[in-house]
Amino acid sequence: MRFPLALTAKIARHIIKHKLARTPKFALVLQLEPLHTCNLTCTGCGRIREYSTSLKDMMSLEDCLASANECEAPMVSICGGEPLIYPKIEELVDGLLEQARIVYVCTNGMFMRKKMKDHLASIYSPEREPTLLKLLHEKLISDKDAEIIRKGRNDRRPTIRPTQWMYWNVHIDGLEYTHDLIVEREGVFKECVEAVRMAKILGYQVATNTTVYKETQAQEIEEMFKFFSWLGVDGHTISPGYDYDAAKKDMAKRLGRDPKDFFLTREMTRQKFKDIQKWGERFTIFGTTVYQEFLAGKRELTCTAWAIPTRNIRGWKAPCYLMTDGHYAGYREMLEKVDWNKYGVVNGVARDPRCENCMVHCGYDPSGALGTNFKRGDNWKNFKYNFWPKPARYERGHEVNAFNGFSIGKGHLAEAKAAINNPRAATNGARPVMRPREEPLEHNGSKGCGSGDQSQRGELLAKIKASKDA
Repeated sequence: MRFPLALTAKIARHIIKHKLARTPKFALVLQLEPLHTCNLTCTGCGRIREYSTSLKDMMSLEDCLASANECEAPMVSICGGEPLIYPKIEELVDGLLEQARIVYVCTNGMFMRKKMKDHLASIYSPEREPTLLKLLHEKLISDKDAEIIRKGRNDRRPTIRPTQWMYWNVHIDGLEYTHDLIVEREGVFKECVEAVRMAKILGYQVATNTTVYKETQAQEIEEMFKFFSWLGVDGHTISPGYDYDAAKKDMAKRLGRDPKDFFLTREMTRQKFKDIQKWGERFTIFGTTVYQEFLAGKRELTCTAWAIPTRNIRGWKAPCYLMTDGHYAGYREMLEKVDWNKYGVVNGVARDPRCENCMVHCGYDPSGALGTNFKRGDNWKNFKYNFWPKPARYERGHEVNAFNGFSIGKGHLAEAKAAINNPRAATNGARPVMRPREEPLEHNGSKGCGSGDQSQRGELLAKIKASKDA
């Protein structure tokens, strides 16, 4: 099975219950954003700009858990912002698991290893030593980390533990060069890979979450699937990059780029995803085959954004995860007050111009599960897709040239840094050769381009210009 039986059965029971009760609208997945603070500023993400006045605000743990109970979604995707920055993330994950939810922790991966080391320290005993030695051998923890883990933890605070009901959902938008460019920081891809490797050694379930943009090559996405399948990742979520308002404004103002050069139109999405069903046969892509047909341009679907509601510090966000026309105090209030007929694309016509290019999973994947545009055979296709054997691990993933950027000295600042180190080469117009960099990746933005404001790049380029003018 592509998705564990217990989890599939839970979601199926939820859908059948509401179908029998003729519930017109109900939640399948709650997108829970306890905070919008993030350690990265990814290109294409408008969260920091949209909520710039409330980046220091956070939902209380009680509000988070109450929101999950309120909408009764069987699955909760904890996102943000970077959820691992949330001070009570362990208590939140633990509380949602106690509510019998399926939990996805949507993370950029930068703090995953820290959280897993905390868990190891909380359960350490001499019987765990072989695992610790394996992590040391794989260079996923340091000798100092091992010493701290062996000392254990005296507090009783919960940790994020491995369970079939929880997934690390790691943001990966391509191989190293592409991903680091999109997250605007060198070394992030490498850290993500190491976190995934550590998670699989410790028995966690891991998924990847990918957004495809205009400049993304379909071949690279396939190579990415091969590589992470080889690493043992349990599944993938993939969605087209959509030009929602907050992201467009961020791109134009902060980066000075034309959004049309970055985001996909509906027709571009169909071209990028024309082979998604073939990918689905070879790799464990989560979602319905009906949604895959929609992405490939083989059918139309009606948006069901109400099935994946978003709850954040301002309330229940409507009409969807990416568009904001208001925030409501309660989920039911949002369902009743929003005119859902104003949104989406029907028969090729956008009801709202902002919806014209949207084909994202949070609006249309539930449509495939709920049968909103049912065709004969859909149920069988979805059943077969989920219950047939899971695609085998791709055994040649190690052959993929995954580390094609920062790790081999070809990061986005490589040429600029080389020019600083060798002004003569810059003056003569020669392309400098960078040696691979091995210094550790800092999490405080002091290395790479982690601030997202491009200041480091700007300073380097200014020095290059000065060296050429000298």
